[in-house]
Amino acid sequence: MSNATIEQPAVEFGHVERVPVHFDDLDALGILHNARYAVLLERALTPYWADRGVSYQGGRTSAPDVFHAVREFTITYRTPITGTGPVAVHFWLEHFGTSSAEYAFQFRSVDGRTLHAEGRRAIVRLDPATLRPTAWTETGRAVAATLLRPAPAGLTPDQGR
Repeated sequence: MSNATIEQPAVEFGHVERVPVHFDDLDALGILHNARYAVLLERALTPYWADRGVSYQGGRTSAPDVFHAVREFTITYRTPITGTGPVAVHFWLEHFGTSSAEYAFQFRSVDGRTLHAEGRRAIVRLDPATLRPTAWTETGRAVAATLLRPAPAGLTPDQGR
């Protein structure tokens, strides 16, 4: 479920989704377990794309772009998340190629003042029959365009990254 009805922080590019941290996401020290960040990022990305018609429901994909695999996930932890409740996940696309995409993301406090973690996530769209890279559809490209970070003035998108 998307939190679109909840006032989202204004950002210059990308999107911010509030995602709940549950008790079972915490480790024995009472902080968000490191492995849960990838899950929470997925829970932020999923409603964004689903609200735009790209989802997985009822055992079927609504668009071919749902069939993709994570190629790389990197994260740097800054300040621990120390309890349950919402966290703001700001995500955007740094690159959207023929068959691949690279997200950048930040986990922040809901007020945006505390940076908890930041990183990158690269994905590759796959052909379901061959499991080989294949091109994104026009639908996927249209949604991705809403997430692309603009390049600095005077540079092409890839030069500014």
